[in-house]
Amino acid sequence: MNEHPLHPTGMRLAGYSELIERFTLNVIPNWHRSLVAPGNTHRIDTSAGIVEEVYPLRYWPGDALGDHLQFALKYDGTNLAILASVFQVAPLEEIEQYVQSTPRGKYARRIWFLYEMLTGSELPLADLKTGGYVELLDTDRYYTVHEPRQIPRQRINDNLLGDARFCPTIRRTEALRAFESADLPARCRRLVEQYPPELLRRAMNYLYTKETKSSFEIEHIQPTSTRTERFVSLLHVAAEENFCEKGRLIELQNRIVDPRFRDTEYRSRQNYVGETVAWQKEKVHFAGPRPGDVTGLMEGLVASHGRMGPGAVFPVVHAAAIAYGFVFVHPFEDGNGRIHRFLIHNILARRGFTPDGFIFPVSASMLQNMTDYDTSLEAFSRPLMALVEYALDEMGHMTVQNDTAIWYRYIDMTPQTEALFRFIEQTIDTELAGELAFLANYDKTKKALQEIVDMPDRQIDLFIRFCLQGQGRLSERKRTRHFEFLSDVEVTRMEETIQSAYGHR
Repeated sequence: MNEHPLHPTGMRLAGYSELIERFTLNVIPNWHRSLVAPGNTHRIDTSAGIVEEVYPLRYWPGDALGDHLQFALKYDGTNLAILASVFQVAPLEEIEQYVQSTPRGKYARRIWFLYEMLTGSELPLADLKTGGYVELLDTDRYYTVHEPRQIPRQRINDNLLGDARFCPTIRRTEALRAFESADLPARCRRLVEQYPPELLRRAMNYLYTKETKSSFEIEHIQPTSTRTERFVSLLHVAAEENFCEKGRLIELQNRIVDPRFRDTEYRSRQNYVGETVAWQKEKVHFAGPRPGDVTGLMEGLVASHGRMGPGAVFPVVHAAAIAYGFVFVHPFEDGNGRIHRFLIHNILARRGFTPDGFIFPVSASMLQNMTDYDTSLEAFSRPLMALVEYALDEMGHMTVQNDTAIWYRYIDMTPQTEALFRFIEQTIDTELAGELAFLANYDKTKKALQEIVDMPDRQIDLFIRFCLQGQGRLSERKRTRHFEFLSDVEVTRMEETIQSAYGHR
């Protein structure tokens, strides 16, 4: 019998935790950690985003490798990166023995399929000839494609969001179920139906520009008017064209970066995100995959994108997996963050999540909630960087010294998907609703001012702007310089109108 690691309280590790300990693996922790207690204890604790569940003794799966693989799939979920790490070092004969012991069992078939998918090697087993097909991922626990690939060898319905080159997983958490049932597109439609078309058109013109400037500002870039217009024009065609393919992504990168930093291919050098903290000392926040891994990862990401649309994966789930997957692969020297945020719009628009001709200024919500946005990125980058071995030379050039591709290939993107839903919800309820309400109030106020004094539009706009800057009052200096033709009574009435409209007293 194998010796099993004991928890300080006398409990034994099970599932992924046991396998990680057994094979001394360095991995990104799974979201769920299992232990088995000596008695009848059943307890669940959550800390730092990891759920630790203690099961009673009757749940002990057994001592064999296959016992803990099955326990992991059943209770810890399907973690492709950890499974791939286990399969790299586990004795082949033990995996084969487990599958042969129950070849028609759903967990054995899943492990059999995943072993061959994740390693690229076949077990010396004959194809199954009879029996029904089983879903690879439990559709009640995971987001999956609705039209799976049938794999006759194991009689498996492969409903993954990708393939061996790139395959994110996203769990159906309570938060995500609640967002789905909230029907955000319907909420948006109800909002816009309250306003006339001309006002909606003006709002969209502003929001396209706001989204552009916010996306640049997240990266502390002040774009020129030309670069702003170029990005706005791209947003206008986001619903019409599929940008998630290699040629279009390179074209997109060329259109949004400084001409001196345009790429003609995916990057051939190691890149990273960091900051200088002292002379010749960098603090590295994130390292992209090694250059030799980028092409394969991007081919997998593009294939995953092509699978999720026809597979009717929920649009926000689709957008989160591809957009965050893109920024984690970091395939270009410059522009990765802006492309990542553009892809959100591209996918949501093409999947019909946003109303025709509309844009959700998601970057504005991200900018207003930079801590939440950073947290969504760090949910992957923090545990990743504990596994990346790298060196920086005196010029700041990085060399990644270990094989890291597996961590970018198989990411649990549940935290990123939850974050994107929150940003979209805030975009609808705050950014979009606020801009529409402001414009409607502005038009009403402008009409009321014109009834007091029939001034040209430009001067009324200027009067409103100056009063808003002055908390509802027009300063003497600005009145003398721009509105000396107005009487005291007219100025007072106009100020009171603006105060009433905008809550200044």
